[in-house]
Amino acid sequence: MDLRAEARANFRRHLQENRYPGRGLLIGLSEDGESWLQLYWIMGRSPNSRNRIFVADGSELRTAAADPAKLEDPSLIIYAAMLELPDLYLVSNGSQTRSMRNAIASGGTFEGALATHEREPDAPNYTPRISGMLDLRSSAPTLALHSIRANAADSARSDHTAFWVSPPPPGLGRCLTTYQSDGKPLPPFEGAPLWLPLDGSPGAVLASYWDALDQDNRVSLALKVIPVASGESTITIRNRFSAVG
Repeated sequence: MDLRAEARANFRRHLQENRYPGRGLLIGLSEDGESWLQLYWIMGRSPNSRNRIFVADGSELRTAAADPAKLEDPSLIIYAAMLELPDLYLVSNGSQTRSMRNAIASGGTFEGALATHEREPDAPNYTPRISGMLDLRSSAPTLALHSIRANAADSARSDHTAFWVSPPPPGLGRCLTTYQSDGKPLPPFEGAPLWLPLDGSPGAVLASYWDALDQDNRVSLALKVIPVASGESTITIRNRFSAVG
């Protein structure tokens, strides 16, 4: 199958026709080749998971309670989702975002920071921790994605899988999600990062992914645009719910 046809088939099967892929991250190159794109979304089935919005503070993206009075347990749902260092861009679905930033800023590594984390402790789902890094500090861009899943034989243990992938061509990106689909318990995502399309302008990309996510379960989506020429990023957010107060 042609790679772009595969990406569009993945988009249809894993997002448009899938009630619950869970949280997801995608890193790729815009169709015109002028910007790197980082996309991150959250979904939710419980009231606590749905009681969230994205908030951008400069180059930082974080989750926040839409209604703080209704927040039950912030431990796994409130975190920094996108952070930066000069020419290095990080995205993840939990507290590991800040761990990665702090470790790399201190001379550590992407994988070293993630080695200190395990799958989320939300039995029986044991949600995977998914993370991504775009490193533009050298002339050859580096793209890495990482998943921490519960071990299939012993859910008390975690399996770490890193994917160091070549930069995708314009109009394509690589994606990890937390789940394969809806279920009880939720089945974790399996396999290599998916190829997904990044067709059209950044605004069109954001709209197409928001529309693809299940309307009952989508919560928030954010797109970070990183111009190749300058590296000065901007974040655009789509929230389902409005902040209270």
